[in-house]
Amino acid sequence: MALQQAWERARWKAVGQHTFFAVVLALSVLGALAGTDLTTGTALLRIGPAVGLAAWYAYWIALRGGAGRPPLPYLVGALAAWMAMSVVDPALLPVAVAVLTPYWLRRAWWSAGGVLVLGGAWSWQRFTTDGSADARILTGCVLGAALAVTIVCYVAALDHEGHKRQRLLDELTATQAERAAAERQAGTLAERQRLAREVHDTLTQGFASIAMLLDAARDDLPANSPAARRVEQAMRTARDNLAESRRLVQALRPAPLDRTHLADAVRELTTRLTEETGIEAYTVVTGQPVALTAGSEGELLRVVQEALTNARRHAHAVSVSVTLSYLGDTLAVDIQDDGTGFAPAARHAGIGLITMRERIAALDGTFAVESGVGEGTTVAVTVPLPIEPSVSVPVEPSASAPSPAAGTQRMAPAS
Repeated sequence: MALQQAWERARWKAVGQHTFFAVVLALSVLGALAGTDLTTGTALLRIGPAVGLAAWYAYWIALRGGAGRPPLPYLVGALAAWMAMSVVDPALLPVAVAVLTPYWLRRAWWSAGGVLVLGGAWSWQRFTTDGSADARILTGCVLGAALAVTIVCYVAALDHEGHKRQRLLDELTATQAERAAAERQAGTLAERQRLAREVHDTLTQGFASIAMLLDAARDDLPANSPAARRVEQAMRTARDNLAESRRLVQALRPAPLDRTHLADAVRELTTRLTEETGIEAYTVVTGQPVALTAGSEGELLRVVQEALTNARRHAHAVSVSVTLSYLGDTLAVDIQDDGTGFAPAARHAGIGLITMRERIAALDGTFAVESGVGEGTTVAVTVPLPIEPSVSVPVEPSASAPSPAAGTQRMAPAS
Protein backbone atom coordinates (compact mmCIF):
# COMPACT_ATOMS: atom_id res chain seq x y z
CA MET A 1 0.00 0.00 0.00
CA ALA A 2 2.79 2.45 0.89
CA LEU A 3 4.61 1.69 -2.37
CA GLN A 4 1.41 2.21 -4.33
CA GLN A 5 0.77 5.57 -2.65
CA ALA A 6 4.36 6.66 -3.31
CA TRP A 7 4.01 5.66 -6.95
CA GLU A 8 0.76 7.63 -7.25
CA ARG A 9 2.39 10.73 -5.74
CA ALA A 10 5.35 10.46 -8.11
CA ARG A 11 3.02 10.05 -11.08
CA TRP A 12 0.99 13.13 -10.22
CA LYS A 13 4.18 15.13 -9.63
CA ALA A 14 5.40 14.17 -13.09
CA VAL A 15 2.06 15.15 -14.66
CA GLY A 16 2.13 18.54 -12.93
CA GLN A 17 5.74 19.14 -13.96
CA HIS A 18 5.08 18.31 -17.63
CA THR A 19 1.96 20.47 -17.67
CA PHE A 20 3.80 23.44 -16.17
CA PHE A 21 6.60 23.09 -18.74
CA ALA A 22 4.13 23.05 -21.61
CA VAL A 23 2.15 26.04 -20.28
CA VAL A 24 5.24 28.23 -19.67
CA LEU A 25 6.72 27.38 -23.08
CA ALA A 26 3.44 28.01 -24.88
CA LEU A 27 2.76 31.31 -23.13
CA SER A 28 6.33 32.52 -23.77
CA VAL A 29 6.08 31.75 -27.48
CA LEU A 30 2.59 33.30 -27.77
CA GLY A 31 3.84 36.41 -25.96
CA ALA A 32 6.72 36.73 -28.42
CA LEU A 33 4.37 36.34 -31.39
CA ALA A 34 1.63 38.65 -30.16
CA GLY A 35 1.51 42.34 -30.97
CA THR A 36 4.17 42.34 -33.68
CA ASP A 37 4.13 42.15 -37.44
CA LEU A 38 6.04 38.96 -38.17
CA THR A 39 6.70 37.25 -41.45
CA THR A 40 6.39 33.54 -41.79
CA GLY A 41 10.14 33.14 -41.60
CA THR A 42 10.56 35.14 -38.41
CA ALA A 43 7.61 33.33 -36.82
CA LEU A 44 9.19 30.01 -37.66
CA LEU A 45 12.45 31.20 -36.06
CA ARG A 46 10.51 31.55 -32.80
CA ILE A 47 8.29 28.47 -33.09
CA GLY A 48 10.90 26.05 -34.46
CA PRO A 49 13.33 26.16 -31.50
CA ALA A 50 10.35 25.95 -29.12
CA VAL A 51 9.17 22.76 -30.82
CA GLY A 52 12.72 21.37 -30.69
CA LEU A 53 12.97 22.22 -26.99
CA ALA A 54 9.64 20.50 -26.34
CA ALA A 55 10.83 17.37 -28.18
CA TRP A 56 14.13 17.46 -26.29
CA TYR A 57 12.27 17.69 -22.99
CA ALA A 58 9.89 14.88 -23.95
CA TYR A 59 12.77 12.55 -24.82
CA TRP A 60 15.07 13.18 -21.86
CA ILE A 61 12.56 13.93 -19.11
CA ALA A 62 9.15 12.48 -20.00
CA LEU A 63 10.42 9.26 -21.59
CA ARG A 64 13.84 8.59 -20.05
CA GLY A 65 13.64 10.59 -16.88
CA GLY A 66 13.30 8.90 -13.49
CA ALA A 67 13.33 9.82 -9.84
CA GLY A 68 16.98 10.89 -9.97
CA ARG A 69 18.65 14.04 -11.15
CA PRO A 70 17.82 15.08 -14.76
CA PRO A 71 20.57 13.94 -17.13
CA LEU A 72 23.29 16.39 -18.15
CA PRO A 73 22.55 16.11 -21.90
CA TYR A 74 19.08 17.51 -21.25
CA LEU A 75 20.47 20.58 -19.48
CA VAL A 76 23.09 21.24 -22.15
CA GLY A 77 20.62 20.91 -25.04
CA ALA A 78 17.83 22.86 -23.30
CA LEU A 79 20.18 25.74 -22.42
CA ALA A 80 21.45 25.83 -26.00
CA ALA A 81 17.88 26.01 -27.33
CA TRP A 82 16.98 28.71 -24.80
CA MET A 83 20.01 30.83 -25.71
CA ALA A 84 19.16 30.53 -29.41
CA MET A 85 15.57 31.57 -28.73
CA SER A 86 16.72 34.52 -26.57
CA VAL A 87 19.04 35.73 -29.34
CA VAL A 88 16.20 35.56 -31.86
CA ASP A 89 13.81 37.39 -29.53
CA PRO A 90 14.73 38.60 -26.01
CA ALA A 91 11.05 38.27 -25.13
CA LEU A 92 11.65 34.50 -24.98
CA LEU A 93 13.90 34.84 -21.93
CA PRO A 94 11.14 33.41 -19.63
CA VAL A 95 11.53 30.08 -21.45
CA ALA A 96 14.35 29.43 -18.97
CA VAL A 97 11.66 28.93 -16.31
CA ALA A 98 10.40 25.98 -18.33
CA VAL A 99 13.97 24.71 -18.82
CA LEU A 100 14.50 24.66 -15.05
CA THR A 101 11.21 22.86 -14.32
CA PRO A 102 12.75 19.36 -13.85
CA TYR A 103 15.13 20.78 -11.23
CA TRP A 104 12.51 22.40 -9.05
CA LEU A 105 11.84 19.32 -6.94
CA ARG A 106 15.47 18.17 -6.83
CA ARG A 107 17.53 21.37 -6.73
CA ALA A 108 14.94 23.78 -5.38
CA TRP A 109 17.18 26.56 -4.05
CA TRP A 110 19.44 26.40 -7.07
CA SER A 111 16.38 26.69 -9.29
CA ALA A 112 15.05 29.59 -7.23
CA GLY A 113 18.34 31.43 -7.68
CA GLY A 114 18.25 30.79 -11.40
CA VAL A 115 14.69 32.07 -11.66
CA LEU A 116 15.64 35.19 -9.65
CA VAL A 117 18.59 35.94 -11.94
CA LEU A 118 16.37 35.29 -14.95
CA GLY A 119 13.70 37.64 -13.61
CA GLY A 120 16.28 40.38 -13.13
CA ALA A 121 17.63 39.91 -16.66
CA TRP A 122 14.14 39.92 -18.13
CA SER A 123 13.21 43.07 -16.22
CA TRP A 124 16.39 44.80 -17.38
CA GLN A 125 15.73 43.73 -20.97
CA ARG A 126 12.18 45.05 -20.93
CA PHE A 127 13.19 48.30 -19.24
CA THR A 128 16.07 49.06 -21.63
CA THR A 129 14.61 47.90 -24.95
CA ASP A 130 11.03 49.05 -24.65
CA GLY A 131 10.91 52.77 -25.31
CA SER A 132 7.54 53.10 -23.62
CA ALA A 133 8.64 51.20 -20.52
CA ASP A 134 7.88 52.88 -17.24
CA ALA A 135 7.77 51.98 -13.59
CA ARG A 136 4.65 49.86 -14.04
CA ILE A 137 6.35 47.58 -16.55
CA LEU A 138 9.38 47.25 -14.33
CA THR A 139 7.16 46.54 -11.33
CA GLY A 140 5.27 43.90 -13.31
CA CYS A 141 8.48 42.17 -14.32
CA VAL A 142 9.79 42.21 -10.76
CA LEU A 143 6.50 40.88 -9.41
CA GLY A 144 6.46 38.16 -12.05
CA ALA A 145 9.97 37.05 -11.10
CA ALA A 146 9.09 37.17 -7.42
CA LEU A 147 5.98 35.08 -8.10
CA ALA A 148 8.03 32.48 -9.95
CA VAL A 149 10.55 32.28 -7.10
CA THR A 150 7.71 31.95 -4.59
CA ILE A 151 6.15 29.12 -6.58
CA VAL A 152 9.49 27.30 -6.75
CA CYS A 153 10.04 27.63 -2.99
CA TYR A 154 6.48 26.54 -2.24
CA VAL A 155 6.79 23.45 -4.42
CA ALA A 156 10.15 22.67 -2.83
CA ALA A 157 8.64 22.98 0.66
CA LEU A 158 5.80 20.65 -0.29
CA ASP A 159 8.21 18.12 -1.72
CA HIS A 160 10.43 18.33 1.37
CA GLU A 161 7.42 17.77 3.60
CA GLY A 162 6.34 14.83 1.43
CA HIS A 163 9.78 13.21 1.72
CA LYS A 164 9.75 13.78 5.46
CA ARG A 165 6.34 12.13 5.79
CA GLN A 166 7.50 9.24 3.61
CA ARG A 167 10.53 8.69 5.85
CA LEU A 168 8.24 8.70 8.89
CA LEU A 169 5.94 6.19 7.19
CA ASP A 170 8.90 3.97 6.31
CA GLU A 171 10.15 4.10 9.89
CA LEU A 172 6.65 3.33 11.17
CA THR A 173 6.36 0.38 8.79
CA ALA A 174 9.75 -0.96 9.88
CA THR A 175 8.83 -0.55 13.55
CA GLN A 176 5.54 -2.35 13.01
CA ALA A 177 7.33 -5.19 11.21
CA GLU A 178 9.83 -5.52 14.07
CA ARG A 179 7.02 -5.49 16.60
CA ALA A 180 5.10 -8.13 14.65
CA ALA A 181 8.23 -10.32 14.47
CA ALA A 182 8.80 -9.93 18.21
CA GLU A 183 5.16 -10.78 18.90
CA ARG A 184 5.37 -13.86 16.67
CA GLN A 185 8.51 -15.01 18.46
CA ALA A 186 6.93 -14.39 21.85
CA GLY A 187 3.81 -16.24 20.73
CA THR A 188 5.89 -19.16 19.49
CA LEU A 189 7.79 -19.40 22.76
CA ALA A 190 4.57 -19.14 24.77
CA GLU A 191 2.95 -21.88 22.69
CA ARG A 192 5.97 -24.16 23.13
CA GLN A 193 5.85 -23.61 26.88
CA ARG A 194 2.11 -24.31 26.93
CA LEU A 195 2.63 -27.50 24.94
CA ALA A 196 5.45 -28.52 27.29
CA ARG A 197 3.15 -28.04 30.28
CA GLU A 198 0.38 -30.04 28.59
CA VAL A 199 2.73 -32.92 27.77
CA HIS A 200 4.11 -32.90 31.31
CA ASP A 201 0.68 -32.81 32.94
CA THR A 202 -0.87 -35.48 30.69
CA LEU A 203 1.53 -37.88 28.99
CA THR A 204 4.37 -37.71 31.49
CA GLN A 205 2.10 -38.08 34.50
CA GLY A 206 0.14 -40.81 32.73
CA PHE A 207 3.26 -42.87 31.95
CA ALA A 208 4.45 -42.43 35.53
CA SER A 209 1.10 -43.69 36.86
CA ILE A 210 1.14 -46.66 34.47
CA ALA A 211 4.64 -47.59 35.61
CA MET A 212 3.58 -47.45 39.27
CA LEU A 213 0.46 -49.57 38.66
CA LEU A 214 2.42 -52.14 36.69
CA ASP A 215 5.03 -52.27 39.42
CA ALA A 216 2.30 -52.97 41.98
CA ALA A 217 0.70 -55.59 39.72
CA ARG A 218 4.04 -57.38 39.25
CA ASP A 219 4.38 -57.81 43.00
CA ASP A 220 1.05 -59.65 43.06
CA LEU A 221 2.10 -62.14 40.36
CA PRO A 222 4.20 -65.28 40.78
CA ALA A 223 7.84 -64.70 39.99
CA ASN A 224 9.03 -65.83 36.52
CA SER A 225 5.47 -66.49 35.39
CA PRO A 226 4.47 -65.57 31.83
CA ALA A 227 2.17 -62.88 33.18
CA ALA A 228 4.97 -61.39 35.31
CA ARG A 229 7.30 -61.29 32.30
CA ARG A 230 4.68 -59.51 30.21
CA VAL A 231 4.09 -56.99 33.01
CA GLU A 232 7.85 -56.45 33.22
CA GLN A 233 7.97 -55.75 29.48
CA ALA A 234 5.06 -53.33 29.79
CA MET A 235 6.88 -51.60 32.65
CA ARG A 236 10.01 -51.12 30.55
CA THR A 237 7.94 -49.75 27.70
CA ALA A 238 6.13 -47.34 30.05
CA ARG A 239 9.41 -46.16 31.55
CA ASP A 240 11.00 -45.68 28.14
CA ASN A 241 8.04 -43.60 27.03
CA LEU A 242 8.17 -41.67 30.30
CA ALA A 243 11.80 -40.83 29.59
CA GLU A 244 10.89 -39.82 26.02
CA SER A 245 8.08 -37.55 27.21
CA ARG A 246 10.41 -35.88 29.69
CA ARG A 247 12.97 -35.38 26.93
CA LEU A 248 10.25 -33.85 24.77
CA VAL A 249 9.29 -31.44 27.54
CA GLN A 250 12.93 -30.49 27.96
CA ALA A 251 13.32 -29.93 24.22
CA LEU A 252 10.20 -27.78 24.01
CA ARG A 253 11.21 -25.61 26.91
CA PRO A 254 15.01 -25.47 27.27
CA ALA A 255 15.16 -24.60 30.95
CA PRO A 256 18.97 -24.16 31.04
CA LEU A 257 18.66 -20.99 28.92
CA ASP A 258 16.23 -19.48 31.43
CA ARG A 259 19.14 -18.87 33.78
CA THR A 260 22.32 -19.01 31.70
CA HIS A 261 23.73 -18.65 28.18
CA LEU A 262 24.34 -21.13 25.39
CA ALA A 263 27.92 -22.13 26.25
CA ASP A 264 27.09 -22.81 29.90
CA ALA A 265 23.86 -24.59 28.97
CA VAL A 266 25.75 -26.90 26.59
CA ARG A 267 28.30 -27.58 29.31
CA GLU A 268 25.44 -28.57 31.63
CA LEU A 269 24.16 -31.00 29.00
CA THR A 270 27.50 -32.76 28.61
CA THR A 271 28.01 -32.86 32.37
CA ARG A 272 24.58 -34.42 32.86
CA LEU A 273 25.28 -36.94 30.08
CA THR A 274 28.45 -38.06 31.88
CA GLU A 275 26.68 -38.30 35.24
CA GLU A 276 23.75 -40.32 33.88
CA THR A 277 25.50 -42.68 31.47
CA GLY A 278 29.22 -42.66 32.25
CA ILE A 279 30.01 -41.47 28.71
CA GLU A 280 33.07 -39.21 28.66
CA ALA A 281 31.40 -36.00 27.48
CA TYR A 282 32.87 -32.51 27.61
CA THR A 283 32.41 -29.02 26.14
CA VAL A 284 35.13 -26.83 24.67
CA VAL A 285 34.61 -23.11 24.02
CA THR A 286 37.03 -21.10 21.87
CA GLY A 287 36.92 -17.38 21.14
CA GLN A 288 34.91 -14.74 22.99
CA PRO A 289 31.33 -15.97 23.52
CA VAL A 290 28.65 -13.62 22.19
CA ALA A 291 25.02 -13.66 23.23
CA LEU A 292 22.56 -14.49 20.44
CA THR A 293 18.83 -13.95 20.55
CA ALA A 294 16.88 -16.21 22.89
CA GLY A 295 15.23 -17.97 19.95
CA SER A 296 18.55 -18.65 18.19
CA GLU A 297 20.22 -19.98 21.32
CA GLY A 298 17.19 -22.16 22.01
CA GLU A 299 17.31 -23.67 18.52
CA LEU A 300 21.06 -24.36 18.79
CA LEU A 301 20.60 -25.94 22.21
CA ARG A 302 17.93 -28.27 20.82
CA VAL A 303 20.27 -29.29 18.00
CA VAL A 304 22.99 -30.13 20.53
CA GLN A 305 20.45 -32.03 22.65
CA GLU A 306 19.36 -34.08 19.65
CA ALA A 307 22.95 -34.87 18.66
CA LEU A 308 23.81 -35.95 22.22
CA THR A 309 20.66 -38.08 22.38
CA ASN A 310 21.66 -39.82 19.15
CA ALA A 311 25.14 -40.48 20.55
CA ARG A 312 23.60 -41.86 23.72
CA ARG A 313 20.84 -44.04 22.27
CA HIS A 314 22.08 -45.13 18.85
CA ALA A 315 25.85 -44.65 18.55
CA HIS A 316 26.83 -46.41 21.83
CA ALA A 317 29.63 -43.87 22.11
CA VAL A 318 32.34 -43.93 24.75
CA SER A 319 33.40 -40.31 24.27
CA VAL A 320 31.50 -37.24 23.03
CA SER A 321 32.85 -33.71 22.55
CA VAL A 322 30.97 -30.50 21.84
CA THR A 323 33.04 -27.58 20.54
CA LEU A 324 31.68 -24.04 20.31
CA SER A 325 33.97 -21.77 18.26
CA TYR A 326 33.17 -18.05 18.19
CA LEU A 327 34.88 -16.86 14.99
CA GLY A 328 34.05 -13.16 14.89
CA ASP A 329 30.98 -13.16 12.65
CA THR A 330 30.26 -16.90 12.83
CA LEU A 331 29.53 -19.45 15.53
CA ALA A 332 30.69 -22.98 14.69
CA VAL A 333 29.35 -25.92 16.71
CA ASP A 334 30.85 -29.41 16.35
CA ILE A 335 29.39 -32.48 18.07
CA GLN A 336 31.72 -35.45 17.64
CA ASP A 337 31.41 -38.98 19.02
CA ASP A 338 33.38 -42.19 18.64
CA GLY A 339 30.33 -44.43 18.31
CA THR A 340 29.27 -46.96 15.73
CA GLY A 341 28.37 -44.35 13.10
CA PHE A 342 26.15 -45.13 10.13
CA ALA A 343 26.36 -45.57 6.39
CA PRO A 344 26.37 -42.37 4.28
CA ALA A 345 23.36 -43.69 2.32
CA ALA A 346 21.26 -43.53 5.51
CA ARG A 347 22.32 -39.98 6.34
CA HIS A 348 18.90 -38.44 5.77
CA ALA A 349 16.82 -41.35 7.01
CA GLY A 350 16.35 -40.22 10.62
CA ILE A 351 13.76 -37.63 11.54
CA GLY A 352 16.22 -36.26 14.10
CA LEU A 353 18.73 -35.24 11.41
CA ILE A 354 15.96 -33.72 9.30
CA THR A 355 14.72 -31.69 12.26
CA MET A 356 18.22 -30.46 13.10
CA ARG A 357 18.79 -29.44 9.48
CA GLU A 358 15.51 -27.51 9.43
CA ARG A 359 16.34 -25.70 12.67
CA ILE A 360 19.71 -24.55 11.35
CA ALA A 361 18.24 -23.54 7.98
CA ALA A 362 15.79 -21.29 9.85
CA LEU A 363 18.80 -19.52 11.39
CA ASP A 364 20.44 -18.99 7.95
CA GLY A 365 23.21 -21.39 8.95
CA THR A 366 24.85 -24.48 7.47
CA PHE A 367 24.46 -28.08 8.64
CA ALA A 368 26.68 -31.01 7.71
CA VAL A 369 27.13 -34.59 8.93
CA GLU A 370 30.09 -36.91 8.41
CA SER A 371 29.88 -40.53 9.47
CA GLY A 372 30.86 -44.01 8.54
CA VAL A 373 30.21 -47.48 9.90
CA GLY A 374 32.53 -47.91 12.89
CA GLU A 375 34.06 -44.45 12.40
CA GLY A 376 31.89 -42.31 14.68
CA THR A 377 29.82 -39.29 13.72
CA THR A 378 30.54 -35.58 13.47
CA VAL A 379 27.79 -32.98 13.24
CA ALA A 380 29.06 -29.56 12.09
CA VAL A 381 26.92 -26.46 12.37
CA THR A 382 27.66 -22.81 11.56
CA VAL A 383 25.36 -19.86 12.19
CA PRO A 384 26.00 -16.13 11.69
CA LEU A 385 26.65 -13.96 14.73
CA PRO A 386 25.40 -10.37 15.14
CA ILE A 387 27.44 -7.93 13.02
CA GLU A 388 27.98 -5.60 15.97
CA PRO A 389 27.60 -7.72 19.10
CA SER A 390 26.76 -5.61 22.11
CA VAL A 391 26.90 -8.32 24.77
CA SER A 392 29.86 -10.55 25.51
CA VAL A 393 29.11 -13.56 27.64
CA PRO A 394 31.61 -14.43 30.37
CA VAL A 395 32.12 -18.20 30.39
CA GLU A 396 34.01 -20.11 33.03
CA PRO A 397 36.82 -22.20 31.55
CA SER A 398 36.43 -25.93 31.99
CA ALA A 399 39.21 -27.04 34.29
CA SER A 400 38.43 -30.76 34.11
CA ALA A 401 37.85 -31.10 30.39
CA PRO A 402 40.31 -33.43 28.66
CA SER A 403 42.37 -32.26 25.75
CA PRO A 404 39.99 -32.22 22.77
CA ALA A 405 42.48 -32.91 20.04
CA ALA A 406 39.91 -34.32 17.68
CA GLY A 407 36.92 -32.45 18.99
CA THR A 408 38.28 -28.98 18.21
CA GLN A 409 39.14 -29.64 14.59
CA ARG A 410 36.65 -28.10 12.16
CA MET A 411 35.14 -30.46 9.69
CA ALA A 412 34.76 -29.36 6.10
CA PRO A 413 31.05 -29.18 5.31
CA ALA A 414 29.78 -32.03 3.23
CA SER A 415 28.91 -31.13 -0.31
